[in-house]
Amino acid sequence: MVEFPRSPRRAYVAAASALERGIAALDRRYTPLGRFTPGDFTGWNFLWKPALWGFLAMVSIVAGCSFSNAPFKLEMAKTWFFGVPTQTNVILSNNETTMIYSVTLVFGGLVLLLRVWLRLVEIMKHHGGAPFQKLYWIFLLWCAPLLVAPPLFSRDVFSYAAQGEMTSHHLSPYVLGPFSLGSGPYVNPVDSLWGNTPAPYGPLFLSIDGFLVKLAHHNQLATVVLLRLLEFMAIALMGWALPMLARAVGRDPGEVFTLAAMNPLVLLTLIGGAHNDALMTALLVTGVAFAAAKRPMWGLFFCACATAIKAPAALGIVYVAWSWRGAGVPLRRRITPLMVGATMSAAVLGVTTLTAGFGLGWVKNLSTPGTVRSWSAPATGTGMAITGLLHTMGFAVKLSPILSITRALGLATALGFAMWLFARADQRGWIRSLAISLLVFVILGPVVQPWYLTWGLVLLAASYVGREHFWMLLLSIIAPFIGLPGGRQLLAGLVHANLFEMVSVTAILAGVFLVPLGHWTQWSWPLDSKREPALDDY
Repeated sequence: MVEFPRSPRRAYVAAASALERGIAALDRRYTPLGRFTPGDFTGWNFLWKPALWGFLAMVSIVAGCSFSNAPFKLEMAKTWFFGVPTQTNVILSNNETTMIYSVTLVFGGLVLLLRVWLRLVEIMKHHGGAPFQKLYWIFLLWCAPLLVAPPLFSRDVFSYAAQGEMTSHHLSPYVLGPFSLGSGPYVNPVDSLWGNTPAPYGPLFLSIDGFLVKLAHHNQLATVVLLRLLEFMAIALMGWALPMLARAVGRDPGEVFTLAAMNPLVLLTLIGGAHNDALMTALLVTGVAFAAAKRPMWGLFFCACATAIKAPAALGIVYVAWSWRGAGVPLRRRITPLMVGATMSAAVLGVTTLTAGFGLGWVKNLSTPGTVRSWSAPATGTGMAITGLLHTMGFAVKLSPILSITRALGLATALGFAMWLFARADQRGWIRSLAISLLVFVILGPVVQPWYLTWGLVLLAASYVGREHFWMLLLSIIAPFIGLPGGRQLLAGLVHANLFEMVSVTAILAGVFLVPLGHWTQWSWPLDSKREPALDDY
């Protein structure tokens, strides 16, 4: 007689245990070295294996994006050193075969990278004390292919370059859009959606942006390269701050670093896409790390600098000032730190605003990202769905008023939840409350871009509790595919492809899902194979 689980929790645990036994059986079946036990593993010398697998995955992604008709980058001449159309490769750029292999390599590399990262995360969770220096070298190895790749999955970096050119000529990006420069190499790559849109970025970013343009001698391609290097150095700074944050809150530095800095979402969107969110997030994490290490003045300074890049980091200032005296402190003892935080913020923002020379126009431009209408944002998607439903019922309503209502409700819900988290920050942990608040504001905001999720995920890596680990991994797996082009083109291309193309593409995609990664992946399993797995193990 089959005995069914008595509760959903036991059903979940039983299913997870069965899945673990199935994976173990597959690895034993396809690994030539035979049965493996965790006790056979000594030291961390195996780290070269995930390092190599991850590097190969990154090379696959960059190679796929380097085809002249890859849908993952801007197809415009002189926007990068290679992989863009020229007069000599027009025929190649229209080749459907190259497009099919481009999409296959990118999707295959992304899946392989996620597999390697997930297993490495599980190893770090069950086995502390990984040598941080080796992990940092793995991080640098995974980043290396991205540094030579064209800007991936977004054209925002070209807008940054144009705004830097405007800044260098004393044209206010808070009043004018990039198209105010007229025609030229800085303007041509800018997305038409943002061509006449003022910038919502803080004065510190505009100052850095304008400085890089001058450093590049007003060369558009050199400016884009410098912006990519800026975001890479920002993530490197974040990697330096994460161990300090981990030790301050009693977490294993290796696990926190792997969850945050080596996260494929962080690498592909912040470095590959060269988004200025990398600089904001790095400064925010550094500020939180200093605050957690009982150096709140430095914490406030770095959080204020992060706010001068992008406004959402201001939430970090509030939490750092509030938690200055520790948990359980009465309100009257928090007033002085809050005043110090306000003074520090005003000083940093005042100096950076005077340096940039364009005033506070960025504050009124904070709603600019809401111009994008995408189903990936629940508040926006709900408005679009309601409008479509009303149209089918015969009601001629416009989308804009409905969107205004659903987006307002989403922001109100996010604000209410953030206030609830803030009120319970002493019990839940202030870093954890800050991280979840940032994620809530993104998910319930008017637009959800994958790189926005990194704001909260990197802080949650050092503060998660229980099932939040699962949701953090789930977001990190799903987010890289949000808005990722190519899937439809791949399916449509395979319909008309020849037999060799169909077989090779199928083999590549099946291989990245099924290829055994080696015995090192089994080290993350619980040491006692007979015990019933705990809910937090998955």
